[in-house]
Amino acid sequence: MRVQNIVIFLISLGSFIYATEIKVASYNVENLFDMQYNGTEYQEFIPNKHNWTKQNLNKKLINISEVICDIDADIIGLQEIENQNALQLLQKSLKKYGCSYKYGAITHKQKSAIQVALLSKIAIQNSKDIVVTRAWGVRNILEVKFIIDNRPIYLFVNHWNSKKSPTSKRLLSAVALKRRLKKLPKDSEYIILGDFNANYNEYEIEHIFNTKRECDIKKDGFSHYNLWIEKPIYQRWSHNFYGEKQALDAIWIPPTLMDNKGVNYIDNSFDVFKKSYLFHPRGYILRWQYKKGRHKGVGYSDHLPIFAKFSTKAYIKPNCKIHLSTIKGIKQKGIKLPILLKGVKVVSKSKNKAVIRQKGDTIAIYGIDKPLIVGKEYDIVVYKMKLYHGRYEIVDFEY
Repeated sequence: MRVQNIVIFLISLGSFIYATEIKVASYNVENLFDMQYNGTEYQEFIPNKHNWTKQNLNKKLINISEVICDIDADIIGLQEIENQNALQLLQKSLKKYGCSYKYGAITHKQKSAIQVALLSKIAIQNSKDIVVTRAWGVRNILEVKFIIDNRPIYLFVNHWNSKKSPTSKRLLSAVALKRRLKKLPKDSEYIILGDFNANYNEYEIEHIFNTKRECDIKKDGFSHYNLWIEKPIYQRWSHNFYGEKQALDAIWIPPTLMDNKGVNYIDNSFDVFKKSYLFHPRGYILRWQYKKGRHKGVGYSDHLPIFAKFSTKAYIKPNCKIHLSTIKGIKQKGIKLPILLKGVKVVSKSKNKAVIRQKGDTIAIYGIDKPLIVGKEYDIVVYKMKLYHGRYEIVDFEY
């Protein structure tokens, strides 16, 4: 038995040392069009009109390549790629700048100006379109299958209809994706990513896909962990439209990526790619510049890329025990979160900040994403805090 135990230990140790790690990203590149006229282009991207020239196309390819090379993901889902030719131009550009992506896939929705795509350093087993509707104006979803350490894993790349469209159109995509996921073999591993044009806490995300906090995900049943929940509320954004910051881009995972089998999520590896060159000196996102009917050949995208890491190592589960404490107690050094505060009263509130009181002690809550009513008492679970100008603030909570 001792020899057998040693053998098992050595096998486990070998699996740990030689574990496979992959980085997965998503990026809406904001309209990558080629120089071939197809009749489906947006007006501002008709070749040789509006200053959409070969020179400006090359500049946009260089800028996108810079971002993708810096992210250095093994697999990256892309949105707003015109067609197969545009994707191949990007692949050539990436290879030229030293970060080759040998494998690619793209949807094929007819008469659609833009598609969703994927580039990978890992061999693709197969890919297909999930047809949401054959009606014009709703994009297909891209399904791509990989084999990692002899196990299949699926990626679903999405680009749901914009906020200008009615919610019903995004719901069409949500329902089509859920229907496909329900048909996957039991215990399948998959990653959902893309530009959903819906914030992390909107109905089509929270309710249809049953997104929960990490500790609330159950092995059985249809539920997902939206990785945005890992970040403090005020950091949950990848798109800033006239000061309205939203998490339109997202990555969701099922319980099978947190079960210590096959591929597992690396806890707290989710992040937003925020290199300084993606921002204007005044602080806003430096999107591709199109002004007064002309392309300026400057800028990147109106979205920031997001990424997460996965591994065949065992999943490290976070502390899920909720302790009871007080406002006075959570200000002490070494306090362990999450903490439950019972019967705290909201004494003031501004747009995204509130102050709560309990037995004479107060603390601010920053980054509010759910309504709080002044004068009302709540039981609040505190997940994250930070020091701001020497004072503690709650930056992630639920009630």
